[in-house]
Amino acid sequence: MTAHPEVQQLLDEAVRERGLPGIVSEIRDNQGRWFGAAGVADTSAGRARAEHEQFRIGSATKAFTATVVLQLVAEGKLSLDDTVERWLPGLVAGNGNDGTAISIRQLLDHTSGLFNHTDDEQVHSAEGWRPEQLVRIATTHPPYFAPGAHFRYANTNYLLAGLLIEQVTNAPLAQEIIHRICEPLGLTGTYCAGIETKIRGPHPRHYSTLFDPTPDAAVHDLTEMDQTWSGAAGDMVSTTGDLQVFLHALLTGQLLPPAQQREMWTTVCTEGAEWVPDTRYGCGVFEQQLPCGTTVYGLSGATMGSWTWAMGSRDGERIVVTHTNGDWNDPLEVFLAVLDTQFRATAPASH
Repeated sequence: MTAHPEVQQLLDEAVRERGLPGIVSEIRDNQGRWFGAAGVADTSAGRARAEHEQFRIGSATKAFTATVVLQLVAEGKLSLDDTVERWLPGLVAGNGNDGTAISIRQLLDHTSGLFNHTDDEQVHSAEGWRPEQLVRIATTHPPYFAPGAHFRYANTNYLLAGLLIEQVTNAPLAQEIIHRICEPLGLTGTYCAGIETKIRGPHPRHYSTLFDPTPDAAVHDLTEMDQTWSGAAGDMVSTTGDLQVFLHALLTGQLLPPAQQREMWTTVCTEGAEWVPDTRYGCGVFEQQLPCGTTVYGLSGATMGSWTWAMGSRDGERIVVTHTNGDWNDPLEVFLAVLDTQFRATAPASH
């Protein structure tokens, strides 16, 4: 196993200088597996971050949802060119929203133009949401643009993708994800939270400032949380090890036939959309150009008190998964710095 002192230093600095409660990183390549940690899983008990902890993965959930949709496409049960209206009649309508004009592909790559339901204040003032309710809230707002015109990230797209899966399979989304992804890959620490508010296994506490940017913002423990507002767009729980296995399977085509594998990694421009800089988005996954110039491929998620970044080389030979249980002082900068150390050697030579 190769030591990674340069990564350990970055993790230590993230806790010492940025004030993050705890952070872990897992690296796998042809030299083996390395796991590093800094800080604590619980600020009250002082318990250190550790391997095999479960945590909320936020929008990394989208890669699981997209995989199931693409498997159904491979099985001939639906087409990416099918309209939302065909499978969910009458659900996307009103205020300029038109389900007859939005394709399943446009849901998966966020080019539908639909309003992001999590930007509506009433969504966070209640619990126990059903996805249909959230879609209806989204459609009280006009769309951002005509379907296919641009990229704009909207969790609503993936609520609809989850509902599509349930319509086509006549089974709960969580069951399909377990049957099609978790069981074949042996992802024993990964599941859809659904209405569960507690994390099942050993886990770090999840600390959040609730997006308050002030230096002395109050920190809240949001470990136990209703995530029905995110559903198929962001309610899953996983581990660094499970995300390693899952991303490796996505990059190497273990879960999808070649045609659907190409669809997943066919990307659209995200420039000007107020999303992650230097990225292009596929179907639940994205590619990102690092400061060193190398492009990496993977998935990420941010929810209250939990940020996850999982990226790898296109061939899946090297994968880096980093997680922090605090959501302030821009953890993305730390994630990029870690990735830069691991992929700098593969950067294209300058001319």
